[in-house]
Amino acid sequence: MPDIRQRVSEDQGVLKKIQMFIPGFRGYRQKEDLRDADRMLRDQLVKKLSLQRKQVEGARRLVKNAYNSKELEMMGGIISAYKKVEGLASHSSMGYSGISADIQFKQDEIFRLYDYDASMIDGLAFMQQAIDQLKAALTAEDGPKAEAEAGQLRALIDNFEEQFKRRMNVIQGTEV
Repeated sequence: MPDIRQRVSEDQGVLKKIQMFIPGFRGYRQKEDLRDADRMLRDQLVKKLSLQRKQVEGARRLVKNAYNSKELEMMGGIISAYKKVEGLASHSSMGYSGISADIQFKQDEIFRLYDYDASMIDGLAFMQQAIDQLKAALTAEDGPKAEAEAGQLRALIDNFEEQFKRRMNVIQGTEV
């Protein structure tokens, strides 16, 4: 996956290049570019989470036809967990927040936030694999395997949420 920080830098128009040349404005422009990269990554996280949640909702239809309320409850919990992390990612603060904001970011902090987001993208790939395995188990009507796969998916979602909370701690300056 290409580094979005590099792409934002490469996509600078003439006005941005001039702004980078003006003394005193260069650092602000770089931080705004980092903020844009941060926003683009989080937008993609939310889109991917939403798509995965919809796949799980589709798989829940298989459960309705072949399984009992235990499996339906389990699938409902997974869907709720997806909705929760979608909300966290969608409504979180966006990186560098300007000169007069309550919380200000240094450039290295923005890169740390970006690294959190990049690792969460990797987590999304693992979550997709778990969804595929869960759907296969549900299609095969293998209850014990479906339960194990659902548990694995839920653990991956919970891990994603924890990573995002650590990211928010960096934003809020409460990371220990």
